[in-house]
Amino acid sequence: MLNVDLHSHSTISDGVLSPTALVARAKANGVHVMALTDHDEVQGVAEAREAADVYGVKFISGVEISTTWAGSTVHIVGLGIDENNQELIAGLEETRSGRVERAHEMSRLLENVGISGAYEGAMKMVSNPFLVTRKHFARHLVGAGICQDIKDAFRRYLVEGKPGYMPHRWASLEDAVKWIRNAGGIAGIAHPGRYRFSDLVFGAFFEEFKYLGGTMIEVVTGSHTVDQYQKYARIARDFGFQASMGSDFHSPEESRVDIGTLPPLPEGLIPVWNNWL
Repeated sequence: MLNVDLHSHSTISDGVLSPTALVARAKANGVHVMALTDHDEVQGVAEAREAADVYGVKFISGVEISTTWAGSTVHIVGLGIDENNQELIAGLEETRSGRVERAHEMSRLLENVGISGAYEGAMKMVSNPFLVTRKHFARHLVGAGICQDIKDAFRRYLVEGKPGYMPHRWASLEDAVKWIRNAGGIAGIAHPGRYRFSDLVFGAFFEEFKYLGGTMIEVVTGSHTVDQYQKYARIARDFGFQASMGSDFHSPEESRVDIGTLPPLPEGLIPVWNNWL
């Protein structure tokens, strides 16, 4: 049985392992097929592909694009992309452009509740200065002794309604799917169980995504419960989506699931990796 993990992050975005170290960990955990899907950035793809060649792991180029749909942030994964596609590169650069400004505003909000120097602290955790994320702020809050762990930092300060949360308007769903498809890739919905949509709104979202050319949904992920595996398997069948799986691995200490340790897809689905194997 293939061990497949098509959602992971490196130091190029908000992971803690370099692309090479990430591939090495995947290999050690028995992964046969993997993708690097850094947030809004493809700079690590070439290094990861080279490492995968060395370790004998089948590598799928990828990216995770932040989008805004119906006022909420939704992540769209692109798999099998040409990371050198200029339209994709330009779109990702535009998407990243607001992150530094948002980080400064998050720091100002945290200062209002007595936490000073959060921007400088977060930037010490960043490898790519244009990809500072809430997770980098969370790591600073933990390192400074303000929060117990990453989950505690998000719960107390970094989610909607909390003092350090700053919304941001990302790429449109239409643009993200277009960039991925024009770069030769397959567009999929990342960890759908994380979005707080009603069944009615979810239905509209799936319909629009499919109309725009999206063809995949993550079914088994590090964010989903066992019950959600079955729920999104049914949705994949109902909408005719191919199914993907991935740990959404960021760090050995922080991630709920290690890379390469997920159970297999439920039966009766069309695995997206059939496109490349």
